[in-house]
Amino acid sequence: MDKTEARYAEIARIMAETNDYITPQIDYGIPFWAKPPLSTWLSAVSIEFFGSNEFATRLPYLLLSILVVFLIGKYASREKLPFYLPGFIILTIPQFLIHAGVVSTDTALMFCTSLVMLSFWEGMKENGNTIWKYLIFIGFGLGLLAKGPIIFILTLPPIFFWSLYTKSFFEIFKKFNLLIGIPIIFIVALPWYYYAEQKTPGFIDYFIVGEHFKRFFDSSWSGDKYGFPKQQPLGIVWLFLLGFALPWIQVIIGKIWKHQKNVKTSPWLIFLLLWLLWTPLFFTVSKSLIHPYIMPIMVPIALLSTYFWRNLKRKKLIMGIALVTPIASFLALIIGLSTNKIEYLSKTDKYLIKKNYDEKLPLYYYDTKSYSSQFYSKGKSKSISEEKINSLISDKVSFFIIIPKKTKLKSIRDAFILEDENKTNRIFKVN
Repeated sequence: MDKTEARYAEIARIMAETNDYITPQIDYGIPFWAKPPLSTWLSAVSIEFFGSNEFATRLPYLLLSILVVFLIGKYASREKLPFYLPGFIILTIPQFLIHAGVVSTDTALMFCTSLVMLSFWEGMKENGNTIWKYLIFIGFGLGLLAKGPIIFILTLPPIFFWSLYTKSFFEIFKKFNLLIGIPIIFIVALPWYYYAEQKTPGFIDYFIVGEHFKRFFDSSWSGDKYGFPKQQPLGIVWLFLLGFALPWIQVIIGKIWKHQKNVKTSPWLIFLLLWLLWTPLFFTVSKSLIHPYIMPIMVPIALLSTYFWRNLKRKKLIMGIALVTPIASFLALIIGLSTNKIEYLSKTDKYLIKKNYDEKLPLYYYDTKSYSSQFYSKGKSKSISEEKINSLISDKVSFFIIIPKKTKLKSIRDAFILEDENKTNRIFKVN
């Protein structure tokens, strides 16, 4: 789906095709500096095994989501609740459900954040498994490769505040060996950052300074090479949370309000609450954000809902409300497939290309080509100007061209044969 998902899918396809696993490319020879490569690596490796298709590019994110379900199941078992209860809850959270099967850097960040936070909790326990005391540092390193230093921003503050509340700050340094842990982080993440800067100088400055500071503090930042300014009202992240995490976030709010005294005495509840609240608090002062920014807190929402499960009086009603989004999505899919509406309404050029494009001829896209046209044509789609169209027609060159419906071209003549169309675009064959 254009633009975001198709963009990351195309970056992964190019990586697999060119075998360049150091520099992600948004187009051949054009480096993509906006994000580190972990998500792209996952999709590219999957493409190597399963080919350049939707299944391959999306599979790693589904597997990460399934891994999260298994990672949080034990917290239900410890309370003698069904192992898959947290999995049911998290898969009925709209935000998580959406990202469980799409190409997204936010899914990888959510996994890394969860790995760090749960490793910290397990590592702080008496007689806890030693492996968690090292997994936390691996989580930090992978987080740096998933989305950069934001992994520290989203995890260290809630850990710090929890340690102050429970008076266990100095205990952290006894449980986690920083002399071993910090080198682990460097071993996991530093080599790629070094080679990325060596291969395309300027990456560090753009990614660290631009993407992490200028984007956050300046919604009109003009240095964005790959996106567009996202002007949002201050505090809209809380509306994203209420809308994309229903009904479970509403359940949590009600239970926290009702059991305030119990919350204050439970280190586990305080830990989950700080984890849940910190991300929206951090993004409250930013105008440049989108709803996937709440992905890192899907796990605490599921675990808090699991904690209060026994106290829910209307379980069937809540479960019914939670299932509305998955069931409605499934029904929409069935209806869309049976009526051909998906092909017409979907924001992708997949169907125009798959059904009509002959690979023996060039494929052009008037003005700025879409990422989905790049992906489904395996990189053959090229942007073209009206002047160039006229030149090709004068030279009697045959080609295919996709033209947005909102565009009015003087060059459209009898030679343009309409092959197909969707809601936004038309594909022509030019003889």
